[in-house]
Amino acid sequence: MATPKKGRNASAQSKPGRSLALILIAIAALTGGMFASGHTKPRLGIDLAGGTSITLRAVPEAGNEAAINKTNMDTAVSIMERRVNGLGVSESEVQTQGRENIIVNIPKGTNSEQARKQVGTTAKLYFRPVIATEIAGGQGTASPSPSPTGSPTDKPSGKATDKPEATDKGSASPSASPTTQGRAVTDALKADATPSASASDKGDKASPSPSGSGGTAEGDANALQAKYAKLDCTDEKTRSSVGDGVKASEPTLACGKNAQGQWQKYILGPAEVDGTDVDKAQAVLNTQTGAGWTVTMDFTDAGAKKFADITGKLAQNQSPQNQFAIVLDGDVVSDPYVKQALTGGNAEISGNFNQQSAQDLSNMLSYGALPLTFKVDSMTTVTAALGGDQLHAGLIAGAIGLALVVIYLLAYYRGLSFIAILSLLVSAALTYTLMSLLGPAIGFALNLPAVCGAIVAIGITADSFIVYFERVRDEIREGRSLRPAVERAWPRARRTILVSDFVSFLAAAVLFIVTVGKVQGFAFTLGLTTLLDVVVVFLFTKPLLTLMARRPFFANGHKWSGLDPKSLGAQPPLRRTRRPSAPVETKEA
Repeated sequence: MATPKKGRNASAQSKPGRSLALILIAIAALTGGMFASGHTKPRLGIDLAGGTSITLRAVPEAGNEAAINKTNMDTAVSIMERRVNGLGVSESEVQTQGRENIIVNIPKGTNSEQARKQVGTTAKLYFRPVIATEIAGGQGTASPSPSPTGSPTDKPSGKATDKPEATDKGSASPSASPTTQGRAVTDALKADATPSASASDKGDKASPSPSGSGGTAEGDANALQAKYAKLDCTDEKTRSSVGDGVKASEPTLACGKNAQGQWQKYILGPAEVDGTDVDKAQAVLNTQTGAGWTVTMDFTDAGAKKFADITGKLAQNQSPQNQFAIVLDGDVVSDPYVKQALTGGNAEISGNFNQQSAQDLSNMLSYGALPLTFKVDSMTTVTAALGGDQLHAGLIAGAIGLALVVIYLLAYYRGLSFIAILSLLVSAALTYTLMSLLGPAIGFALNLPAVCGAIVAIGITADSFIVYFERVRDEIREGRSLRPAVERAWPRARRTILVSDFVSFLAAAVLFIVTVGKVQGFAFTLGLTTLLDVVVVFLFTKPLLTLMARRPFFANGHKWSGLDPKSLGAQPPLRRTRRPSAPVETKEA
């Protein structure tokens, strides 16, 4: 049984070129993939590239504290990532921290400022019918009359159309007495205060209003109109608090800017459709009808039915009660009106849009509905200059450490240091190409802790070489020649290297799991380089040493090879003395 095993080992030992060819092909393939993909440099984190770091804290709604859980937090992270990446900021990082915090890192870039604004807009998205609206600061409950410039052209597919440029959230033009208008608003609010008022409240049913035209419903309507009359949307503090604590199934007040940049206030009915009902929205340049930039919406099956119901009701009303407001974080971002029921499961909003505003609205519609409400706890701007200085200092420290390792190898191992330095270069090439490819693949970003992890890996890799070299030198000290010493030393060195790297990898894995933020970058880099150390030692260092052992410079123990038996204090080869053998008796004898 021993003979076949030796044969296999001898066969493996005689072909170390296969292992070397394999790792060189892997390096060539990774390098080719790096250049082919166009990602020739590792993606930099916020501390190296500069940008904005935002800490968001989840705020529970009254009586619903249990909503802050891992599922909802993960959903919020996913939506925020899509919202930011929808603007092309692919280098952003969104991750949870603790139970109720989300950290958003947005590196400096073309759309980073716009992404920073949108990621802070984290509350829920609703489509609410408009009951009354006027310029902020106006008196009474005036409602704007229909536009004197005419309505937009009907689309063949029956798509919702925003008001034209001059009338998009335009100024109020009262067309009836305040008493008549107040009664119309009261009637609209009472009509909405029914058990079926909210089709999108996710199980939060509205309470039925008392019978009759008076009672609580009329009192609530009058109270809401009184608040509306006093509402000043030009005041930022007032704007930020409007609508706080109002459920989706209840009427509310809201503010928004019109096409002229003026603040406009609204009375809005209960939410009929919410953001989760929008399947897809995108900005489109409509050149056929001359409408310019428009926003198209595709609804889910459930959302299409809700949208058809609400647009059918609104189409029967007069302005402004034929409009619906798209409300995000209590701010009306658009208030299109409809002329007929939209039953196709899609709609188009046109009006006073440019490319940026159309893209902003489509992004909000696509990714605006979050399961939780968030408040901005802190916002920090990081300059690239500071990160660059720290990176420069870190690279200098790494270069000094690498130089000291090389000097030690040259002084102590002499010729063997050539193998060690080549192995370090191979490890560096694998690390660099993998980091460059992992950026676009899994979102890995090289930050300062990750750089520290790569520097620490130099010592781990050098330690593996030293273990193997010392095992080989021990075999030479026992009187063996170099080639059998290389093979006999490998099993013991291999076991030690695997145990050491396993401990390092286990520590990196635990650190990656239990930590958040930038520390994970350190743990990830440490774990990656530890795995690469095993690959390099098995597929490059050991086969290369096997080949070098066949060269006279190493095989004959040159004094500069690092394997000189005399300088290592090698023992003379053991010789066995022959003893006279005793006669063997046989059956024949």
